[in-house]
Amino acid sequence: GYHADRWKKLLIPYSSPTKAYFDTSDKDPFCMYNYLLDITTWNKSIRKGFIKVKIIDNAGNTVESQMNSEASTFLQYKRVKILTGFHRDIEKIAKISLTFSTKTLIGPKRKLRILQMKLTSLNNPKR
Repeated sequence: GYHADRWKKLLIPYSSPTKAYFDTSDKDPFCMYNYLLDITTWNKSIRKGFIKVKIIDNAGNTVESQMNSEASTFLQYKRVKILTGFHRDIEKIAKISLTFSTKTLIGPKRKLRILQMKLTSLNNPKR
C-alpha cells in the first residue's frame, strides 16, 4: 500500500493504465464496506453493462452499492468478478438484488441471465 499523500507519484509514472483501490476508515464519513461479486451468466450473446447490487437483511434494512464507472463484459459461461462497495454494512444478508443496466437510452432493453453468483465480503471474509 501507499500513503494517501504519495500514491500519485508512485503510480502515475507507469505507462500502462493503473487502477488504484483505497482502503477506507471504519468510521463515518469515510467508511466503505467492500464486496466481491463473482458472477457467471448464460446469455448466448455478449452483454456489456453495469450491475448495481442491493442487499437486504431480515428486518428490511437495505443498502445499495454504487454503480461501477467501467462496464463489464459478460460472455456465456464465463466468470466475471466485480468489486462493489456499500456505505453501510449488513451483517446477516437475507436477500440480494441485482440490477443490470447498459446505460443506453436508445435500442432494446437487455436482460442478463444469471447462472451462478457469489457475494463475498472483503472486510469480513469469514462471512
